[in-house]
Amino acid sequence: MPQNKIRILHCIETISSGGVEQTRLTLAKGLDKEKYELKIICTWKGGPVADALEKEGVELIPIGSFKHPFEWKKHKKVRQVIRDFKPHIIHGAIFEGMSMAAIGGKFGKVPVVILEETSDPQNRSQKAIWLQRLWIKAADKIIGIAPAVMGFLRDKVKVPEKKLSLINNGVGDLQGEEEDTILKLREDLGIKPTDMIIGSVGRVYDHVKRFTDILEAIKLLDSPHIKFLLVGDGPDLEDIKIKAEEWGLKDQLLSVGYQSHTEAYYKLMDIFCIASSNEGFGLVAAEAMMHHLPVVATKVGGLQNVVVDGETGFLVPPYNPQALAKKLQHLIDHPDLRTQFGQAGHHRAKKHYSAERYVKEVEDLYLGLLREKAYYVIANE
Repeated sequence: MPQNKIRILHCIETISSGGVEQTRLTLAKGLDKEKYELKIICTWKGGPVADALEKEGVELIPIGSFKHPFEWKKHKKVRQVIRDFKPHIIHGAIFEGMSMAAIGGKFGKVPVVILEETSDPQNRSQKAIWLQRLWIKAADKIIGIAPAVMGFLRDKVKVPEKKLSLINNGVGDLQGEEEDTILKLREDLGIKPTDMIIGSVGRVYDHVKRFTDILEAIKLLDSPHIKFLLVGDGPDLEDIKIKAEEWGLKDQLLSVGYQSHTEAYYKLMDIFCIASSNEGFGLVAAEAMMHHLPVVATKVGGLQNVVVDGETGFLVPPYNPQALAKKLQHLIDHPDLRTQFGQAGHHRAKKHYSAERYVKEVEDLYLGLLREKAYYVIANE
C-alpha cells in the first residue's frame, strides 16, 4: 500500500440528482478510502446526492456558475483548490467541468488530466466543438460514456484514437426493500392488482426527457387501468400535471416527486419507459434492467446501446408517442415477453453496467496514467 493517498479532483457542474453526480457517488463508495482521497469542484451543490457524497468523506467545493468558459475569476478559484489540494489527477465532466479540468490542470501542472463527455452532443455548436478541441489538447485521456458518444468524439471533435477510452456508466448497488414497504406504497398510491404500471425516472426537463410523450402514449392506449408512475422533480412537473388533467389522465398520473431511494418504485413498475430526445448514456434504463424490467426507449445516444431492441426491450424513434404506444401495448398484451425481456435485461446490466465494473475500469485508467507519468510510488500495486 502506498504511504500517500492518490488525490483526485473532480470538476463537474451542479450536484443535484443527475447521472454524472450519481457516478461520482459510485466512485466515492467504490474506491478504497485508504488509497484515494476525492474532492469535487462544482458550480452548485444541494440535495441528497450532495449529502451522500459528503457522508462518504468527499469535500464539495462550490464556486458559482460560469458566465462564459473563460471566466478567469472562477478559474482562479479552481487554481487555488489545486494549489491547496495538490491533486495527482484532475477529472472533468460536463462542459463546465471539462473547462475547469483542462485549464486548471494545464496551468496548475496537475500530472494527469482526464476529460469526460457525458452528454449526447449531436447538436453542439461549432464554437463549442472548437472549445472542446482546445481543451482536449491539455488532456491525457478523453472518456466517452457510451459507443454513440465515442462516435461523436471521433467524428465531430476529431479526438485522436490514442486519447480515447470507452467507460460505460455503472449502476450503484441496489438496496432490497421489504415486501411490506412495497405493499404500503401500492396502497398509498391507489394501485390496484389489475393496474398496469408504466414507469419512468428522471429530472423533469420535458424538452429533453419528453415525459409528455409517454403521457400521450398512455392517452392513445385508452385504458383506465394503465397508470404512469413518474419518479422525479423539476421545473416542468406542474406543466405535466396540467397536461394530464387536460387529457383526462389526472387519475392515471402517479407523480411521487424526487426520491433518493428509487428501488421500491422500480418494484411497482411492470414496464419502464424512457422517451428522451437525447441521452448521453441513460443510467435509469440500466437501473430498470437491473430490476428485471422490460424497457421501451427512444433510439438516441447511449440508450441505443444500453437497450437491445427485441432482446431487452424495444427502441422507437424520438418524438413519437404513437410508436411508444404500439410497443407498450405489445408488452402489455404479452406478459411472457415482459418476463423474457426483463431477465435478459438483468443479465446484460449485471455484465456491462454494474458499479463494480465501472469503478474497476476507472481505477485501472487512473493507475495506468499515473504509471505512464512515472508516479510509481503513488500508484504502487
